[in-house]
Amino acid sequence: MSRVAIIGSCITRDLWPILGLEVSNLLYVSRTSLASLFAAPIGPVETGEAPPAALRPGQHRALVADLTKTALAALVDHRPSHIIFDFIDERFDLLAAGPGLATHSWELEASGYLAQPVLAARRSIPRLSPACDLLWRDGLEELAAFVGATPLREARLVLHEAQWATGHRTAGGGRARFPDAITLMEARTASLAAHNALLARYQAAFLTRFPQAAAVAAPRQRIADAGHRWGLSPFHYVDDYYREIWRRLAALGV
Repeated sequence: MSRVAIIGSCITRDLWPILGLEVSNLLYVSRTSLASLFAAPIGPVETGEAPPAALRPGQHRALVADLTKTALAALVDHRPSHIIFDFIDERFDLLAAGPGLATHSWELEASGYLAQPVLAARRSIPRLSPACDLLWRDGLEELAAFVGATPLREARLVLHEAQWATGHRTAGGGRARFPDAITLMEARTASLAAHNALLARYQAAFLTRFPQAAAVAAPRQRIADAGHRWGLSPFHYVDDYYREIWRRLAALGV
């Protein structure tokens, strides 16, 4: 039986619930970046055992893992047979605080932790900046060294090649196109075209660094859905997308 780890986003994690599949032996690492994953922790941040009121327990666990850098140890302990990467969560800016680095996710905003002293002098690193690109590519090299030096080298690596959908199915069953300027968080927008170009560069760099990795994609089904369980977004797709990705993953033994 496969033991799957996901380093990515809900576009991969949602395969199981959307398709009505049982979830077992699954480790999900989200709301992080290859840059943040291998950086020094942000600390000390007082996170508490219970999540803040705005966050679900899973959201809080992902946030705390990104701040404290516990995901890598959990990944090795999981001993996955397959590691699936997707880079949709690589849409967020990064935050630098002292030697530490974190992903500036909605969860971090909603947690209230940004008001803590350790983050008071934080510096933002925009996702589309050359500095962020350099940090991400450093993270990719760290990932290659980490995989090679741990039991993860025995896992099958899979890249879920995702993009932001340019069009969506409306609540009435029609079709419409997204504007280029997409709201990521309150008062923060992003260019759909620029982020799709960024994803293409990240994916190409990953496959160059890991030529043994398998790639799965469903470009013909890449249509967003206003009826998605998480609401309308360029990376919340119609069910046919998930069915096709699952078919391709199943062929790899997932």
